[in-house]
Amino acid sequence: MPKTQARTCLAVILAAGEGTRMKSALPKVLHQVANRSMLAQVLASVQAAGADRIAVVVGPGREDVAAEALRVEPACEIFVQSERLGTAHAVLAARKALEAGCDDLVIAFADTPLVQPETFAALRAPLADGASVAALGFEARDPTGYGRLLQQDGALVAIREHKDASEAERAVTLCNAGLIGLDGARALEILTAIGNANAQKEFYLTDAVEVSRKLGGRAVCVVAPETEVMGVNDRVQLAAAEAVLQKRLREAAMRAGATLIAPDTVFLSHDTQLGCDVVVEPNVVFGPAVRVGEGAVIHAFSHLAEASVAAGASIGPFARLRPGARIGEKAKVGNFVEIKAADIGAGAAVSHLTYIGDATVGAHANIGAGTITCNYDGFDKARTIIGEGAFIGSNSALVAPVQVGDGAYVGSGSVITKDVAPDALAVARGRQIEKAGWAGAFRKAHEGKPKKRPG
Repeated sequence: MPKTQARTCLAVILAAGEGTRMKSALPKVLHQVANRSMLAQVLASVQAAGADRIAVVVGPGREDVAAEALRVEPACEIFVQSERLGTAHAVLAARKALEAGCDDLVIAFADTPLVQPETFAALRAPLADGASVAALGFEARDPTGYGRLLQQDGALVAIREHKDASEAERAVTLCNAGLIGLDGARALEILTAIGNANAQKEFYLTDAVEVSRKLGGRAVCVVAPETEVMGVNDRVQLAAAEAVLQKRLREAAMRAGATLIAPDTVFLSHDTQLGCDVVVEPNVVFGPAVRVGEGAVIHAFSHLAEASVAAGASIGPFARLRPGARIGEKAKVGNFVEIKAADIGAGAAVSHLTYIGDATVGAHANIGAGTITCNYDGFDKARTIIGEGAFIGSNSALVAPVQVGDGAYVGSGSVITKDVAPDALAVARGRQIEKAGWAGAFRKAHEGKPKKRPG
């Protein structure tokens, strides 16, 4: 939208709510949707909508909320609302930021995480056309309890709380979403003119509509879908918001060229990257920071987090990629395999029942079933290096730090504690012995004795 792109925008994010209905020691706005906090989700949306300055208003003693805001946007300004005297009062806690001036002021809530950048941009558009107030509304399936947006001749004339509305006003289904845009040049004048002549003696942001009209300004309404403006106050609503966001992420992934065989069973992170022609089978979970290259297949019941999968690789079923797992092109990580902080080279195969941690596996190496890298001694981590084309026999333990050279073989059942030279065979296990007739003699010695139940 050209008009808003050239205008400066200050976004004030209200994150001071207590969230006692969450029944949690964690502040409400730090609860996560799609693997990032609701606060971070809102910050990302206002940034994408063109906000060049951001102020976050937190409650007293909420250094954890402030720290999350600064982690996401180090340049944001933090303000504390020392007393809870209403939403307009909360915005004025950021008065210093308001006094610095802006073309557009957008006020958002950190517990309303589903508002998209396009909606924030739409909220700014009327301000560029001369409106002093733009309020975000939605058509409610059940408007009970919501403030009503009252319009006359195309203009917004008031936001009426449900308890104060007349019967005719209660019939209105266009409801207040809470988010609002103000003309930056008039914002302070409007906000400071809001009074607290109500039963709660609080300063309500909704009064900005009538105040601006009294000051000669024009107020308008911008409409968004009801699901987009959903607020989160408890765990039930948090789960509902997660469901909406997952649906968006799944659709975006499929439209970008990935195949999700059973979309409703796949859970994505806000930053999951799936390349063209990736296939994701049912019941796969993507944690944060996962990248999957073109044509890779993620088989059923796999879990990936902070990992990368190169083009053409195959993961799972029942595989786990932990942080730092990097899977090369056309490599295979099979069922019941766990990879952590390890590089699996192109074409390498780790097919089943194996743990590879703190390791490098060379291209086209083969890791047999039941192999583990013993990377931790109770105090420190050490690294295992397996060369290109090496073959590790089943049920082997590689005690780090250790290196197996290119093309080397490790015999099944070995415990490798020393480096293995390239192209060598290493066998580290007890020598097999056989005692003829021993089993028959053993059974005869126990004839007549009752057997205990196995296990």
